Amino acid sequence: MPDQVLRPVPAAPKRPRTERGPQVEVVVPVYNEEAVLARSIGRLHRLLSGDFPFSWRIVIADNASSDATPRIAARLARQLPGVRVLRLEEKGRGRALRTAWSASDAEVVCYMDVDLSTDLRALLPLIAPLLSGHSDVSIGTRLARGSQVVRGSKREFISRTYNHLLRATLRTSFSDAQCGFKAVRASALPKLLPLVLDQGWFFDTELLVTAQRAGLRIHEVPVDWADDPDSRVDIVSTALEDLKGIARLASGTSAVRFLAVGVCSTLAYVGLFLALRGPLGPEWANALALALTAVANTAANRLFSFRVRGRERLVRHHVLGLVVFLITLGLTSGALGVLHALDPGPSRAMELAVLVASSAVATISRFVALRSWVFAGSGPVAPEQVVGVDPLLGHDGRAQG
Repeated sequence: MPDQVLRPVPAAPKRPRTERGPQVEVVVPVYNEEAVLARSIGRLHRLLSGDFPFSWRIVIADNASSDATPRIAARLARQLPGVRVLRLEEKGRGRALRTAWSASDAEVVCYMDVDLSTDLRALLPLIAPLLSGHSDVSIGTRLARGSQVVRGSKREFISRTYNHLLRATLRTSFSDAQCGFKAVRASALPKLLPLVLDQGWFFDTELLVTAQRAGLRIHEVPVDWADDPDSRVDIVSTALEDLKGIARLASGTSAVRFLAVGVCSTLAYVGLFLALRGPLGPEWANALALALTAVANTAANRLFSFRVRGRERLVRHHVLGLVVFLITLGLTSGALGVLHALDPGPSRAMELAVLVASSAVATISRFVALRSWVFAGSGPVAPEQVVGVDPLLGHDGRAQG
């Protein structure tokens, strides 16, 4: 399986720093929000102009709106101190956030949805851990104890299912990937934005997964949240894009790469066994087919699954791979022996079924052995050369034993 070479998404140029930027910049991405924009920005501006203890700026990031949104945003920027407008000619919430954050000179950048579904009283708890240096990323969560959420059962089910799916497939530890209420320390952005490829709604999830894989500290803030009855998010198309994004991130993990190598090895093993079964008999055909595929399997896992390059520890890896092969041979030979004891003349289909089943059991042991023993401490390619960083690897890029 070829490496997934990163193609970084171009970032907007940094704004020249002629003076010290604000401590906090709040980005509000919008697309055709003429009905709520003035009211929402007014509420946010009043909050920040009140007793908010940090210097701030509001940026309205207009995603190619075609209604009166650009005109209203420009009027707000003229009337309200500390409000700026960023106009993009292409849609995509991720694109808007990437562009605004890349050009920011603030210490902390954050964003919130224009409908202000999240209670604004959570803004200070969201920002404070980042300015204090306690955390690198801060997110609002609707799924933690202490959160008060008002929304329909359908959206509640979809949200919880989505976050359970993330934990099952990507081993995430954060509770709510989709809440439109997040903040990041500006010093962490160079580690994150080049690795986040999505330009749309999946941007949030990919940002958090990338942060977790990079070992950054993620702080969660329980929020009060009320569903926007006028939300125009297309749930079906957004869900499909999210699933494609999850698949893309999962494909970069060693477990998925190992599975792909295992499928190819199994097919090669079956072909060799059937070819050798006639002249050698089942026991020797099994042993020779396993031996041949084991060498190729170790080499493929070394290259693709665990990203080990060059000749470093090459002999050691193949010697330890030989030990793993002997374990697999013992399991398959034992299963074959039991089958022949129960049925002295089994069909080849039955022999194959037993061998493949026992090989599947051995595969689990093989993965654990390869990850924690054979390739432990072997450095893969630099994480910035691939999409994301494998959660089975430490953020220093070395396998964890």
